[in-house]
Amino acid sequence: MAAFRIPNVLQNLFGEGSLSASFIPVYSRLLGAGNREEARRVAGAVAGLLGLVVGMLVLIGVLTAPWLVDLITPGFSGEKRELTIQLVRILFPGIGFLVLGAWCLGVLNSHGRFFLSYAAPVVWNLTIVATVVVVGPGATTGRVAVVAAGAAVAGSLLQFLVQLPSAFKALGGLRLSLGRHGPEVAEVRRTFGPALLTLGVAQIGAYVDTLIASLLPTGAVAGLFNAQVLYTLPVSLFGMSVAAAELPQMSLERGARGIVPDAFRQRIESGMERVAFFVVPSAAVFMGLGHLVAGLVFQSGRFSAEDARYVWVILAAASVGLLAGTFARLFPSAFYALGDTKTPFRVAALRMVLATTAGFTAARFGPALLGVEARWGVAGLTLASGLAGWVEFLILRRALQAHVGIPQLPTGRLLRLVTAAVLGVLCAWTVLFLIGTHAIIPQSLAGLGTFGVVYL
Repeated sequence: MAAFRIPNVLQNLFGEGSLSASFIPVYSRLLGAGNREEARRVAGAVAGLLGLVVGMLVLIGVLTAPWLVDLITPGFSGEKRELTIQLVRILFPGIGFLVLGAWCLGVLNSHGRFFLSYAAPVVWNLTIVATVVVVGPGATTGRVAVVAAGAAVAGSLLQFLVQLPSAFKALGGLRLSLGRHGPEVAEVRRTFGPALLTLGVAQIGAYVDTLIASLLPTGAVAGLFNAQVLYTLPVSLFGMSVAAAELPQMSLERGARGIVPDAFRQRIESGMERVAFFVVPSAAVFMGLGHLVAGLVFQSGRFSAEDARYVWVILAAASVGLLAGTFARLFPSAFYALGDTKTPFRVAALRMVLATTAGFTAARFGPALLGVEARWGVAGLTLASGLAGWVEFLILRRALQAHVGIPQLPTGRLLRLVTAAVLGVLCAWTVLFLIGTHAIIPQSLAGLGTFGVVYL
């Protein structure tokens, strides 16, 4: 796991997020202005520069793998350390293919082609799973790890190659270059740094949360991890997907008509409505029926019903800020389309400071004040993070006022969604009471199924 974590962090930093935030607005704006030739030149220059930078990064990663492993996992020694170094060296080239795949994603999204770029990661997953299934039986743990690492690199290459023909077709041809001149390429380079730092803040925040949880009794880190797995599902599925769809559209409109405040604001508000429709029920389920979700996903073997309830409390506390946190994934797209990557970074940094300060205080002193076991402090940590998400949302929303006005989500619409979600939770609990079973699968099917029917 440690070997996979090091390249994954770098891929998250240099991949879709930072590249999309800097490249898509410029490329889409040129398309919207009808300047396809200049857009093609910018795409070629970005691809060339990206290939050079990523190539150097991969080389440095392979050469410095021993030092990276010692930095991230100082407790590893002997064969365990050597295996981790070997795995890191195998995995690093995969970063290059994944980042180049993110360039393809940027091109395809700008042309309104979303399916292939988001279906391509399935190839990556299938490659790893198929390889491990074939080689795994009878193989040692070290052998399986090495094979899985090689499969991950092969999957990364396939993920890139699957998208490449469509990206070439959308571009109408491509000439790679290292051209660093021209205002558009300079803008991509200038905005890449703040976008990278914004993602870096998120990575640091996640690491700090884990560090704080590690100071609590045994089980807190595992509970936090399991809750984060569930929490990030609606954020990724609904928040990030809507943001990815809106970014090129807002940039295209800016290129075609300039900055039209009403049009920009309406696109943001439309995105907020779509996000709210899916995230409000997600938050309601996590807060009111979280034990069913945690039990259905994790409960087996040594993971008990009590563990599911523990994850539920952590997840419910985090879900206080789920809607705000998901909105906060959408708002940066508006800033990126406007060419502003600094504001999202500054607000994200403020959010991390607030979440860390309040989270540590709540985790350390909250249980004693409430008279509960210290392990419940991790719920205070996630609650602080959720509340900090509301601060981030409100500041970003206010900052947009100077550009396009304050985006509004109709109060009546939001109240109807909240009412339907609350009613769904109440009906689900009624059904759970009536059926009386304690088996997790029947409980989950009955409770979550009832909620879905009532909400829809």
